[in-house]
Amino acid sequence: MAESGTLPTGFGELEVLAVGTVLLVEALSGLSLNILTILSFCKTPELRTPSHLLVLSLALADSGISLNALVAATSSLLRRWPYGSEGCQAHGFQGFVTALASICSSAAVAWGRYHHFCTRSRLDWNTAVSLVFFVWLSSAFWAALPLLGWGHYDYEPLGTCCTLDYSRRDRNFTSFLFTMAFFNFLLPLFITVVSYRLMEQKLGKTSRPPVNTVLPARTLLLGWGPYALLYLYATIADATSISPKLQMVPALIAKAVPTVNAMNYALGSEMVHRGIWQCLSPQRREHSREQ
Repeated sequence: MAESGTLPTGFGELEVLAVGTVLLVEALSGLSLNILTILSFCKTPELRTPSHLLVLSLALADSGISLNALVAATSSLLRRWPYGSEGCQAHGFQGFVTALASICSSAAVAWGRYHHFCTRSRLDWNTAVSLVFFVWLSSAFWAALPLLGWGHYDYEPLGTCCTLDYSRRDRNFTSFLFTMAFFNFLLPLFITVVSYRLMEQKLGKTSRPPVNTVLPARTLLLGWGPYALLYLYATIADATSISPKLQMVPALIAKAVPTVNAMNYALGSEMVHRGIWQCLSPQRREHSREQ
């Protein structure tokens, strides 16, 4: 952790400023887009469906990631972590919960879309609510384990944000990493890829799929894959051999996921986009009520 008035090891003044600025831009864009998405669900009756509930869960998770990035951006611009060790644990836990919920919610949306467009029975409320409950309960469970001793939260190389500590090459870290990665990255990625691939195969014969079937899986792989590679490298070699600046790259990439998700799931959906526009335009909202 950087002390007050000093620069973190391996970073210059301009580099710390650049990281803080990038985090701030990612946080504000992700928060604004996802909050608009959440408001559109609350104010647009047409969006209150079981399928859209899964998208709402994703927007809530991505808002949490952006909020986590906002705290990290503020600390980076201050050049120190002002919240102490307990604050670091809380920041790591909150970031891990929302990251896992975002990944698993993306998989849930993929499965929900396949169920909605490719089966004869539509997704019902009981299934959607149970799925959302499971996603958040599972994410909280895995994020709580480092607080209980399986895994550990610590400062990232910049010293102004906290995440799962990958500097410990012991059995505790390795066992937690591989178990967590299987259930919370590889399995959701598999569900996402298979669900959209089946949609392409079934709907592609008669019409064009009504949703983007390529971007969600790519976002999961490219957004969270660098973190997965960093953690995997840490199990077989000394992660501190990687330069601190390079170690920060996965975090900066991951913090951009909420913005990409909002553009895909919200702005990329005509109904959600219309709901967002109604939230921004009081006249259109009043016109919709009159109709």
